[in-house]
Amino acid sequence: MGKIILFDGECIFCNRNVHFIIKRDPQALFQFAPLQSEIGKRLLSRYEVPTNENSLILLENKTYYSKSTAALKISKHLSHVWKLFYIFILIPKPFRDNVYEIIANNRYKWFKKDTCMIPSSEIKNRFL
Repeated sequence: MGKIILFDGECIFCNRNVHFIIKRDPQALFQFAPLQSEIGKRLLSRYEVPTNENSLILLENKTYYSKSTAALKISKHLSHVWKLFYIFILIPKPFRDNVYEIIANNRYKWFKKDTCMIPSSEIKNRFL
């Protein structure tokens, strides 16, 4: 199994981030599944992700990463300048995760929209 990103399928900000990643992932390294989907739930169980974890999750090499670590590990594989964001992995995890949680806790308030992205036929196969 390759690199799988589990995201909040009910969050427009999260859906926008998925679309952002797809556009900057020319090698199609990542596959995607909503946390709320059946396959998302099975993957969370298989990787033994704590049930209270509701952040962005990266599944890679039989390990899961969450919050800021997941975001930065994803950025490492993106095209162009985005891979440079991985340098922020040097910032202590508690500080990075605090910033991440401020955004995550306000995402529904700050990013409102009625509909989410419907995958085009070109990228539909990247969704589990």
